[in-house]
Amino acid sequence: MKGKEIRDLNENELQARLDELKTELFNLRFQLATGQLDNPMQIKRVRKDIARVKTVIRERELNINVQ
Repeated sequence: MKGKEIRDLNENELQARLDELKTELFNLRFQLATGQLDNPMQIKRVRKDIARVKTVIRERELNINVQ
């Protein structure tokens, strides 16, 4: 997910997306622990997406305008 796509979402959509990503990360970690994960790089991708969403949420809290 790109930064521009994330910034186009409203606050409720951002929170929903964050919840989805956290659930996905949990499932990926569970698959890793049980040996069912095909691509371990998925965990890295989801973690970065979570960071991007959290960054946009924090920018909005601080009223920082990023173009």
